[in-house]
Amino acid sequence: MNRARRIEIYERLKCANPAPTTELAYATPFELLVAVILSAQATDVSVNKATRELYSVARTPQAVMALGVDGLKPYIRHIGLFNTKAANVIRMCEILLAEHGGEVPRDREALEALPGVGRKTANVVLNTAFGEPTIAVDTHIFRVANRTGLAPGKTVREVEDRLTRLTPDEYRQDAHHWLILHGRYVCIARKPRCGSCPIDASRIVSSHPIRARPRAGFPDPSHRRRPAPGSGDSTLARPESPPDDRATRATRSGRRRVSSRVTTSCGRITVSRDHGRGNHDRQAAVQV
Repeated sequence: MNRARRIEIYERLKCANPAPTTELAYATPFELLVAVILSAQATDVSVNKATRELYSVARTPQAVMALGVDGLKPYIRHIGLFNTKAANVIRMCEILLAEHGGEVPRDREALEALPGVGRKTANVVLNTAFGEPTIAVDTHIFRVANRTGLAPGKTVREVEDRLTRLTPDEYRQDAHHWLILHGRYVCIARKPRCGSCPIDASRIVSSHPIRARPRAGFPDPSHRRRPAPGSGDSTLARPESPPDDRATRATRSGRRRVSSRVTTSCGRITVSRDHGRGNHDRQAAVQV
Protein backbone atom coordinates (compact mmCIF):
# COMPACT_ATOMS: atom_id res chain seq x y z
CA MET A 1 0.00 0.00 0.00
CA ASN A 2 1.41 3.38 -0.98
CA ARG A 3 1.28 6.70 0.87
CA ALA A 4 -1.68 8.02 -1.13
CA ARG A 5 -3.86 5.10 -0.14
CA ARG A 6 -2.91 5.38 3.52
CA ILE A 7 -3.83 9.06 3.42
CA GLU A 8 -7.16 8.15 1.84
CA ILE A 9 -7.92 5.68 4.63
CA TYR A 10 -7.14 8.21 7.35
CA GLU A 11 -9.05 10.97 5.58
CA ARG A 12 -12.14 8.78 5.42
CA LEU A 13 -11.82 7.84 9.09
CA LYS A 14 -11.29 11.50 9.96
CA CYS A 15 -14.36 12.51 7.99
CA ALA A 16 -16.45 9.95 9.88
CA ASN A 17 -14.97 10.94 13.28
CA PRO A 18 -13.14 14.30 13.27
CA ALA A 19 -12.27 14.29 16.99
CA PRO A 20 -11.73 10.71 18.20
CA THR A 21 -10.89 9.97 21.81
CA THR A 22 -10.83 7.14 24.30
CA GLU A 23 -14.06 5.74 25.69
CA LEU A 24 -12.55 5.34 29.14
CA ALA A 25 -13.80 7.93 31.64
CA TYR A 26 -11.02 9.91 33.33
CA ALA A 27 -10.12 13.40 34.51
CA THR A 28 -6.39 13.13 35.27
CA PRO A 29 -3.45 11.12 33.93
CA PHE A 30 -3.55 9.01 37.10
CA GLU A 31 -7.22 8.14 36.57
CA LEU A 32 -6.49 7.22 32.97
CA LEU A 33 -3.54 5.04 34.02
CA VAL A 34 -5.68 3.14 36.53
CA ALA A 35 -8.49 2.73 33.98
CA VAL A 36 -6.15 1.39 31.31
CA ILE A 37 -4.62 -1.11 33.75
CA LEU A 38 -8.12 -2.33 34.64
CA SER A 39 -9.18 -2.53 30.97
CA ALA A 40 -6.90 -5.47 30.16
CA GLN A 41 -9.20 -8.31 29.02
CA ALA A 42 -12.22 -6.21 29.98
CA THR A 43 -14.59 -3.84 28.20
CA ASP A 44 -14.48 -0.08 28.57
CA VAL A 45 -18.09 -0.18 29.75
CA SER A 46 -17.28 -2.47 32.68
CA VAL A 47 -14.20 -0.41 33.57
CA ASN A 48 -16.15 2.86 33.52
CA LYS A 49 -18.79 1.31 35.78
CA ALA A 50 -16.10 0.32 38.28
CA THR A 51 -14.10 3.55 38.21
CA ARG A 52 -17.25 5.65 38.55
CA GLU A 53 -17.71 4.22 42.04
CA LEU A 54 -14.00 4.08 42.82
CA TYR A 55 -13.22 7.67 41.85
CA SER A 56 -16.09 8.95 43.97
CA VAL A 57 -14.13 7.90 47.08
CA ALA A 58 -10.52 7.75 45.89
CA ARG A 59 -9.00 9.42 42.84
CA THR A 60 -5.38 10.10 43.81
CA PRO A 61 -2.46 7.74 44.44
CA GLN A 62 -2.60 8.53 48.16
CA ALA A 63 -6.33 7.83 48.44
CA VAL A 64 -6.24 4.62 46.38
CA MET A 65 -3.23 3.30 48.29
CA ALA A 66 -5.05 3.99 51.56
CA LEU A 67 -7.79 1.60 50.48
CA GLY A 68 -5.33 -1.27 50.28
CA VAL A 69 -5.78 -4.38 48.16
CA ASP A 70 -8.76 -5.67 50.14
CA GLY A 71 -10.42 -2.27 50.13
CA LEU A 72 -9.97 -1.86 46.37
CA LYS A 73 -11.32 -5.27 45.34
CA PRO A 74 -15.03 -4.54 46.02
CA TYR A 75 -14.95 -1.69 43.51
CA ILE A 76 -13.46 -3.77 40.69
CA ARG A 77 -14.82 -7.23 41.49
CA HIS A 78 -16.90 -7.32 38.29
CA ILE A 79 -13.78 -6.94 36.12
CA GLY A 80 -11.80 -9.96 35.00
CA LEU A 81 -8.58 -10.75 36.89
CA PHE A 82 -9.58 -8.25 39.60
CA ASN A 83 -7.39 -9.89 42.25
CA THR A 84 -4.21 -9.40 40.23
CA LYS A 85 -5.26 -5.96 39.05
CA ALA A 86 -5.99 -4.78 42.59
CA ALA A 87 -2.50 -5.81 43.72
CA ASN A 88 -0.92 -4.11 40.70
CA VAL A 89 -2.80 -0.85 41.22
CA ILE A 90 -1.86 -0.61 44.91
CA ARG A 91 1.79 -1.38 44.18
CA MET A 92 1.74 1.12 41.29
CA CYS A 93 0.45 3.84 43.66
CA GLU A 94 3.25 3.07 46.10
CA ILE A 95 5.89 3.47 43.37
CA LEU A 96 4.35 6.71 42.08
CA LEU A 97 4.49 8.20 45.57
CA ALA A 98 7.97 6.92 46.36
CA GLU A 99 9.72 7.60 43.06
CA HIS A 100 7.67 10.13 41.06
CA GLY A 101 6.17 12.48 43.62
CA GLY A 102 2.70 11.06 43.09
CA GLU A 103 2.69 12.05 39.42
CA VAL A 104 2.37 9.80 36.38
CA PRO A 105 5.73 9.86 34.54
CA ARG A 106 5.80 11.09 30.97
CA ASP A 107 8.43 8.56 29.99
CA ARG A 108 7.93 5.17 28.38
CA GLU A 109 10.64 3.40 30.35
CA ALA A 110 9.33 4.71 33.66
CA LEU A 111 5.77 3.81 32.77
CA GLU A 112 6.64 0.27 31.73
CA ALA A 113 8.47 -0.21 35.03
CA LEU A 114 5.16 0.18 36.89
CA PRO A 115 3.24 -2.97 37.90
CA GLY A 116 0.50 -3.89 35.42
CA VAL A 117 1.85 -1.53 32.75
CA GLY A 118 3.10 -2.96 29.47
CA ARG A 119 3.95 -1.37 26.16
CA LYS A 120 0.33 -1.00 25.05
CA THR A 121 -0.75 0.66 28.30
CA ALA A 122 2.23 3.00 28.17
CA ASN A 123 1.37 3.96 24.59
CA VAL A 124 -2.24 4.73 25.52
CA VAL A 125 -1.21 6.95 28.44
CA LEU A 126 1.47 8.75 26.45
CA ASN A 127 -0.93 9.38 23.57
CA THR A 128 -4.15 10.21 25.41
CA ALA A 129 -2.88 11.92 28.57
CA PHE A 130 0.24 13.63 27.22
CA GLY A 131 -0.45 14.06 23.50
CA GLU A 132 2.46 11.94 22.29
CA PRO A 133 2.04 10.54 18.72
CA THR A 134 2.21 6.91 19.86
CA ILE A 135 0.05 4.11 18.46
CA ALA A 136 -1.03 1.42 20.91
CA VAL A 137 -1.92 -1.81 19.11
CA ASP A 138 -4.57 -4.04 20.64
CA THR A 139 -6.56 -6.88 19.09
CA HIS A 140 -8.86 -4.46 17.22
CA ILE A 141 -6.06 -2.42 15.66
CA PHE A 142 -4.10 -5.58 14.85
CA ARG A 143 -7.13 -6.90 12.93
CA VAL A 144 -7.85 -3.64 11.08
CA ALA A 145 -4.20 -3.12 10.11
CA ASN A 146 -4.03 -6.59 8.55
CA ARG A 147 -7.48 -6.62 6.93
CA THR A 148 -7.07 -3.28 5.22
CA GLY A 149 -3.41 -3.78 4.35
CA LEU A 150 -2.63 -0.57 6.22
CA ALA A 151 0.23 -2.16 8.16
CA PRO A 152 0.18 -5.95 7.91
CA GLY A 153 2.24 -7.90 10.40
CA LYS A 154 2.39 -11.22 12.20
CA THR A 155 2.93 -9.77 15.68
CA VAL A 156 1.55 -6.82 17.62
CA ARG A 157 4.98 -5.17 17.77
CA GLU A 158 5.50 -5.59 14.04
CA VAL A 159 2.16 -3.90 13.33
CA GLU A 160 2.94 -1.11 15.80
CA ASP A 161 6.33 -0.42 14.25
CA ARG A 162 4.88 -0.34 10.74
CA LEU A 163 1.99 1.93 11.73
CA THR A 164 4.40 4.30 13.48
CA ARG A 165 6.76 4.36 10.53
CA LEU A 166 4.18 4.54 7.72
CA THR A 167 1.41 6.71 9.19
CA PRO A 168 1.78 10.31 7.95
CA ASP A 169 2.68 12.75 10.72
CA GLU A 170 -0.58 14.69 10.47
CA TYR A 171 -2.62 11.56 11.33
CA ARG A 172 -0.37 9.86 13.87
CA GLN A 173 -1.82 11.56 16.94
CA ASP A 174 -5.37 10.28 16.29
CA ALA A 175 -4.54 7.06 14.41
CA HIS A 176 -4.84 4.90 17.54
CA HIS A 177 -8.35 6.12 18.32
CA TRP A 178 -9.59 5.96 14.72
CA LEU A 179 -8.38 2.42 14.23
CA ILE A 180 -9.52 1.03 17.57
CA LEU A 181 -13.02 2.50 17.22
CA HIS A 182 -13.24 1.27 13.63
CA GLY A 183 -12.26 -2.24 14.74
CA ARG A 184 -14.57 -2.19 17.73
CA TYR A 185 -17.75 -1.08 15.95
CA VAL A 186 -17.33 -1.63 12.20
CA CYS A 187 -14.51 -4.02 11.30
CA ILE A 188 -15.45 -6.49 14.02
CA ALA A 189 -13.94 -9.95 14.17
CA ARG A 190 -16.65 -12.41 13.12
CA LYS A 191 -19.16 -10.42 11.09
CA PRO A 192 -17.60 -7.15 9.94
CA ARG A 193 -20.15 -4.47 9.05
CA CYS A 194 -18.78 -3.80 5.59
CA GLY A 195 -21.99 -2.07 4.51
CA SER A 196 -21.35 0.78 6.94
CA CYS A 197 -17.57 0.88 6.47
CA PRO A 198 -16.21 4.32 5.51
CA ILE A 199 -13.26 2.59 3.85
CA ASP A 200 -13.81 1.34 0.30
CA ALA A 201 -11.92 -1.91 0.80
CA SER A 202 -12.37 -3.14 -2.79
CA ARG A 203 -10.45 -0.12 -4.05
CA ILE A 204 -8.00 0.40 -1.21
CA VAL A 205 -6.82 -3.08 -0.29
CA SER A 206 -5.98 -4.27 -3.80
CA SER A 207 -5.32 -2.54 -7.10
CA HIS A 208 -5.83 -5.74 -9.10
CA PRO A 209 -9.16 -6.13 -10.96
CA ILE A 210 -11.41 -9.01 -9.97
CA ARG A 211 -11.36 -11.68 -12.63
CA ALA A 212 -13.97 -14.37 -13.14
CA ARG A 213 -12.40 -17.78 -12.67
CA PRO A 214 -13.83 -21.12 -13.80
CA ARG A 215 -14.89 -23.43 -11.03
CA ALA A 216 -13.00 -26.66 -10.54
CA GLY A 217 -14.43 -29.43 -12.71
CA PHE A 218 -16.09 -27.08 -15.20
CA PRO A 219 -14.85 -25.86 -18.59
CA ASP A 220 -13.45 -22.37 -19.00
CA PRO A 221 -16.29 -19.77 -19.29
CA SER A 222 -14.95 -18.58 -22.65
CA HIS A 223 -16.04 -21.91 -24.21
CA ARG A 224 -19.57 -21.91 -22.87
CA ARG A 225 -21.36 -20.79 -26.05
CA ARG A 226 -23.97 -23.19 -27.36
CA PRO A 227 -24.65 -23.89 -31.05
CA ALA A 228 -27.79 -22.40 -32.57
CA PRO A 229 -30.58 -24.98 -32.98
CA GLY A 230 -30.12 -26.88 -36.25
CA SER A 231 -26.88 -25.12 -37.09
CA GLY A 232 -24.82 -28.26 -36.85
CA ASP A 233 -21.90 -26.15 -35.62
CA SER A 234 -20.16 -28.61 -33.36
CA THR A 235 -17.20 -26.26 -32.75
CA LEU A 236 -19.39 -24.06 -30.54
CA ALA A 237 -20.71 -26.89 -28.41
CA ARG A 238 -19.75 -27.17 -24.80
CA PRO A 239 -16.65 -29.35 -24.50
CA GLU A 240 -17.04 -32.65 -22.75
CA SER A 241 -16.24 -32.58 -19.03
CA PRO A 242 -13.69 -35.01 -17.61
CA PRO A 243 -15.33 -38.35 -16.84
CA ASP A 244 -14.77 -38.10 -13.08
CA ASP A 245 -15.55 -34.42 -12.52
CA ARG A 246 -18.11 -33.07 -10.10
CA ALA A 247 -20.78 -32.31 -12.69
CA THR A 248 -20.66 -35.85 -14.13
CA ARG A 249 -20.90 -37.44 -10.70
CA ALA A 250 -23.88 -35.24 -9.86
CA THR A 251 -25.63 -36.33 -13.09
CA ARG A 252 -24.99 -40.00 -12.39
CA SER A 253 -26.48 -39.64 -8.92
CA GLY A 254 -29.74 -38.33 -10.40
CA ARG A 255 -29.31 -34.68 -9.52
CA ARG A 256 -29.67 -31.94 -12.07
CA ARG A 257 -26.52 -30.77 -13.76
CA VAL A 258 -25.66 -27.16 -13.09
CA SER A 259 -23.52 -25.04 -15.34
CA SER A 260 -22.40 -21.45 -14.94
CA ARG A 261 -21.88 -18.73 -17.52
CA VAL A 262 -19.91 -15.66 -16.50
CA THR A 263 -20.02 -12.33 -18.33
CA THR A 264 -18.67 -8.94 -17.36
CA SER A 265 -19.77 -5.41 -18.18
CA CYS A 266 -19.34 -1.97 -16.58
CA GLY A 267 -17.61 -3.24 -13.49
CA ARG A 268 -20.15 -5.96 -12.75
CA ILE A 269 -19.80 -9.72 -12.88
CA THR A 270 -22.98 -11.54 -13.86
CA VAL A 271 -23.27 -15.24 -13.13
CA SER A 272 -26.04 -17.22 -14.83
CA ARG A 273 -26.89 -20.70 -13.61
CA ASP A 274 -28.55 -23.12 -16.03
CA HIS A 275 -30.17 -25.98 -14.12
CA GLY A 276 -30.52 -28.14 -17.21
CA ARG A 277 -34.30 -28.60 -16.99
CA GLY A 278 -36.68 -25.99 -18.34
CA ASN A 279 -35.74 -22.61 -19.69
CA HIS A 280 -35.46 -20.63 -16.49
CA ASP A 281 -32.05 -19.23 -15.51
CA ARG A 282 -31.08 -17.76 -12.20
CA GLN A 283 -28.83 -14.71 -12.28
CA ALA A 284 -26.87 -12.89 -9.66
CA ALA A 285 -24.90 -9.68 -10.14
CA VAL A 286 -21.91 -8.88 -8.01
CA GLN A 287 -20.65 -5.31 -7.84
CA VAL A 288 -16.86 -5.11 -8.36
